[in-house]
Amino acid sequence: MGQKLYVGGLPYSTTDDVLQNLFSQIGSVESAKVITDRESGRSKGFGFVEMATEEAAQEAIKQLNGTELDGRKITVNEARPQNSGIRSARRDSKRW
Repeated sequence: MGQKLYVGGLPYSTTDDVLQNLFSQIGSVESAKVITDRESGRSKGFGFVEMATEEAAQEAIKQLNGTELDGRKITVNEARPQNSGIRSARRDSKRW
């Protein structure tokens, strides 16, 4: 199983393919996804890349964190686990 990385500070023009190509220079990429707004379809300026191995993921962090992509400084680090219950719990707490 690969290691998922968070990539922030992406130019809004970045596509899944651009992200895939950038990280594949470091190692084997399982998946690359730029996150987009549901309504407008516009990039939110961040995405996730899953590297095939933990070693490749650590090397990608080392080589790409703080570098520039199309004039914007990107952040690359380990993705935190998604915590699906937080938003709904916050909404519910405001009702009281």
